[in-house]
Amino acid sequence: MNKQLIVYSTQDCIECTMVKQVLTEEGIPFEVRDVGMNPQFQKEVEAFGFLGVPVTVLGNRAIKGFTNELKELIEIAKNL
Repeated sequence: MNKQLIVYSTQDCIECTMVKQVLTEEGIPFEVRDVGMNPQFQKEVEAFGFLGVPVTVLGNRAIKGFTNELKELIEIAKNL
């Protein structure tokens, strides 16, 4: 499993900013992939079955939005 956490986002997305802020506060390193800057990143989001952002990915698990599932993913990431 890839242990790199990835956040697909756009610059003006409030929910994306919230996801990145929580990850930063939790001390979890992550890579930001701005779908507005790179069309390939939008294709990657769509490959996970989503059209919009934020999408947070850890290994083969992808979470859309700022949800309780994101909290679970954060806990997994903390234990890696």
